[in-house]
Amino acid sequence: MIKIRTATPEDASYIALLGRITFTETFSEYFRDPQDLFDYFEKTFNVAKIRNSLQNENNRFWIASWNDLPVGYAKLKIHSPTEFIAVSTVSQLQKIYVLKEFLDKKAGKALMDELMSSFTASTQSHIWLSVLHSNERALNFYYKNGFIKIGEHQFIIGKELFDFFALSKQKI
Repeated sequence: MIKIRTATPEDASYIALLGRITFTETFSEYFRDPQDLFDYFEKTFNVAKIRNSLQNENNRFWIASWNDLPVGYAKLKIHSPTEFIAVSTVSQLQKIYVLKEFLDKKAGKALMDELMSSFTASTQSHIWLSVLHSNERALNFYYKNGFIKIGEHQFIIGKELFDFFALSKQKI
């Protein structure tokens, strides 16, 4: 059974490792140079950086566990305006990462429910996210959870250029 709890700074190493593994499972095939992927990990999934992010009051993190094993995490950035939404009361769903073998256990849905509960209780009116345009599984998951496409943008990692969709949901 999946259990969700609020992450603490002591969870930084779990989140860093989960981030590296889940990113590899989903995106490694897009990298021609393994060093680009490693450099991205060192910058993005650095334990100290994540620990600092966990201590930032503008961020909320949750950990999903299966029999006490961390299998995924989610991150909500409370105040995160974007060019795609014309209001300033915007949050960003920055990450929902789940180990591939636990996707069918509904860990992503449990994390989404917890994150959306926090968003709904906030003073923010919109939530947005970016998703790789070719990630059909993620797109279907977000569409099923009420998100709609609001734009497109690109992101560069090392020598690779990625096309993303921006999706959003407005608080009812």
